Amino acid sequence: MNQEESKVQDFRIGDQVLYKNNQLIAFNKPVMLPVQPDKTGDKSLLELAEMYAHSKLHLVHRIDRPAGGVVLFAKNTTALAALHEQFRLREVEKTYLAVVQQLPPEPSGQLRHYLVKNGRTNRSSLTETAVPGAQESVLDYRLLGSSERYHLLEIKLHTGRHHQIRAQLAAIGCPIKGDVKYGFRRSNPGGGIHLHAWKLSFRHPVSNEAVTITAPIPTDDPVWDALKPAE
Repeated sequence: MNQEESKVQDFRIGDQVLYKNNQLIAFNKPVMLPVQPDKTGDKSLLELAEMYAHSKLHLVHRIDRPAGGVVLFAKNTTALAALHEQFRLREVEKTYLAVVQQLPPEPSGQLRHYLVKNGRTNRSSLTETAVPGAQESVLDYRLLGSSERYHLLEIKLHTGRHHQIRAQLAAIGCPIKGDVKYGFRRSNPGGGIHLHAWKLSFRHPVSNEAVTITAPIPTDDPVWDALKPAE
């Protein structure tokens, strides 16, 4: 078995490729795989992606370890700089799916808080007004569907703060399924949460063409299966 066929947590990294060209490559990150090396020493998506690509890659953005979905890498610093500028100008559209047990107060709406990250606890807290060290955090949500026990929300991020979706949904009484750090009652088997980076839309750094990358939701999960949205 060669490097491209290396398995981690029963998946092959080559099977997770969503998009690639001379400038970029994107993967569908499995739940609980760290995006980059961390203090656990576990193999990361960045390391596996570089093995697959046989070259150094540059991380364009991050998603939380317990979540899954689209993660984009640049193959050179020019593409990286162009995409970072799009993120800075908030021209990149980030769409997530979240499973919650409690319905939000309204079927759709915008959440606006000020977020403060606690590095010691690796947790973010929210306030309604600006306080020293806080960052404004904004997202839109809408209800896509419901099963007997759970509800599926589509989230569009306007800012990209630490644990933003997790903290903001918890603040309105809708912690994400499995996210005990933010108030859900029980963890999921394996420690993941039902938060999925579903779509990432941006302009190609060379051609300037519009690109949308979509990550299929996890399979063999009865909760996701019951709430599966239309593509």
